[in-house]
Amino acid sequence: MEKQPQLSEVTTQRILYEIKHGTYKNETRLPPEVEIAAHLGVSRTIIRDSLSTLEREGFISRKHGVGTIINRHVLAVVTRMDLEEEFFEMISNTGRAAGLQSVRISHSLADGTLAKKLNIEPGTEMIHVTRVVTADGLPAIYCVDSFAKTLVVDESYTEENLEEPIFNFLKKYCHSEVFMDLTEVKAIAAEGDVAICFGVAYGTPILFMDEVGYDFKGEPVLHSSEYYNNGIITHMVLRKKI
Repeated sequence: MEKQPQLSEVTTQRILYEIKHGTYKNETRLPPEVEIAAHLGVSRTIIRDSLSTLEREGFISRKHGVGTIINRHVLAVVTRMDLEEEFFEMISNTGRAAGLQSVRISHSLADGTLAKKLNIEPGTEMIHVTRVVTADGLPAIYCVDSFAKTLVVDESYTEENLEEPIFNFLKKYCHSEVFMDLTEVKAIAAEGDVAICFGVAYGTPILFMDEVGYDFKGEPVLHSSEYYNNGIITHMVLRKKI
C-alpha cells in the first residue's frame, strides 16, 4: 500500500496554493497562524510545521515583530535545483509538454566507484534504468538510475514496473524511500549515447548532475547520472543565511 502524505505535507501544499492562486495571492504577508489554521481547518501546530517548511524552502520569511513575508521573487522561479521534483513536473513548470522518449533496463556488476557511492561491495548486481525525457518532443534529460538488486524485497515486479518513476518502484518493491539527495553539479563534454540522444557534437558542454539518494536513516539507496540538454531548462538554486 502506498504511503499517504502526512497532514503537515498536505497543509504545506494548501498554503502554497493559497499564496500562489487563492486567498493570499495578492498579499505581501501571511496573517497570524491562528487565522490560517481557522481558514484551513487544522491545528496551529500543523500550521506552524508547514510554515517552517515553507520558510526553509525560501517561499516565506519570518521575523518576530515583523510577521511572515511572502517571497514573491522566489515563487516566480520555475526550476530550482535545491528542491526535489519529478522530471515531468520540472518540464511542465517551464510551460512545455513533458514526454518519455525511451526507457531501457540493463544489469551489471558494481564497479569500485559505484560501490563506494552506494556503500556496497564491488561486484554487487545492479539494476540500471535509463530514461530519455522530452520537452515538446525534444530530448531534454538523459538519466541513468542505478540501485543494487539486493535492495529489492518484492520479486514480483516486471520490467514494465521498472519503467514507472523510480521513486515509485523503490517504495513498492524495495520498501525504501529517498529522503534526501547529495548532488555534484558540473559541466562535462557530451559524448557517446548522450551526445547522440541530444543531437549535439561530441565535446559540447552540457550540465551533469551526479546524485546519490539517501533514505531516512542516511543509507545510500540510489545513484542517478543526469544529463541536461542545453537551452531547455534553466536551473536556479536558493542560497540564504541560516
